[in-house]
Amino acid sequence: MNENFQFKLIATDGKARRGEITMPRGTVRTPAFMPVGTGGTVKAMYMDQVRDLGADIILGNTYHLMLRPGAERVAKLGGLHDFARWPGPILTDSGGFQVMSLAQLRKLTESGVTFRSHIDGRAYEMTPERSIEIQGLLDSDIQMQLDECVALPSTPADIQRAMELSLRWAERCKAAFGNQPGKAMFGIVQGGDIADLRIRSAQALKNMDLKGYAVGGLAVGEPQEIMLEMLDATCPELPGDKPRYLMGVGTPDDILKSVARGIDMFDCVMPTRAGRHGLAFTRRGKVNLRNARHADDPRPLDEESTCPAARDYSRAYLHHLVKSGESLGAMLLTWNNLSYYQHLMQGIRSAIEAGNFNGFAGETQAAWEQGDIARYA
Repeated sequence: MNENFQFKLIATDGKARRGEITMPRGTVRTPAFMPVGTGGTVKAMYMDQVRDLGADIILGNTYHLMLRPGAERVAKLGGLHDFARWPGPILTDSGGFQVMSLAQLRKLTESGVTFRSHIDGRAYEMTPERSIEIQGLLDSDIQMQLDECVALPSTPADIQRAMELSLRWAERCKAAFGNQPGKAMFGIVQGGDIADLRIRSAQALKNMDLKGYAVGGLAVGEPQEIMLEMLDATCPELPGDKPRYLMGVGTPDDILKSVARGIDMFDCVMPTRAGRHGLAFTRRGKVNLRNARHADDPRPLDEESTCPAARDYSRAYLHHLVKSGESLGAMLLTWNNLSYYQHLMQGIRSAIEAGNFNGFAGETQAAWEQGDIARYA
């Protein structure tokens, strides 16, 4: 396995990119969807299942892991890979978003942010240097800069202030990260819903010559068309030979439209959270297993799926589990959803290599529009 962090493009189709990231712990095929393992676990899943579904990389969260069980404790136990029994690459986000959205009594300064834990009220300080230190203790393979993520809508002045602060923090994170063979630190483009600020942020980060670039501060309440406008402005400003990661996105439709604009990596809690709440993603759209019409339905979610959760259990049984609050319902539907997302990503990769991404995207969206009921009418 390559001892350096490398990204190479294998094929392009329009702006859509098929690539590979190689690291000592494994190869990530892009476009890639990273299941979210916030606290060292992909909720309701065994890590072996996640791997078997085709995931090359998972995401962990600095904020949650620093609070519980603690980064120093994870380090003493061999790092997050051994702790969670995930041998492949791990990306950790910086914790900035969670500090801004979950923490209590936070105070933001040039130095960093002080806050109280949402768990027990204990006081903490997160600086760019401390964020990188924690991610190093976790031994993650891709580490994210600390940034300030503002909710949308916000005032232009507040968006500009946060973007400029995030750039200064990126410089400090880069210095703290130093040179770590086989690992990478990504910068995060900010700028809210203002294209000119996004462009300025992307250009400044590009000048830092980082190993990868993320687009942050989207999927925070803005309409999809705004997100896509920001990608249209941002992606052309990012280096073509570095991976591009859209943070916290999203729906299957979001993924297809973002790949079409040149995005390589995604993460989102949607498939796991939806599974825990009775919602299944399938090739023919979403299926709400809480709906009473499934109570007597002997069909599986998808008779052609390679995932046992989708292929081998009746909708009636899944409906029963969900309505009864049985843990197995959340487990099976999460398994199904992550299987669907990885199947979608493999379809995207194959279509780009074949020069048929637009055709694949159109066929996929047409199947969703036809819907599950029409398929069996």
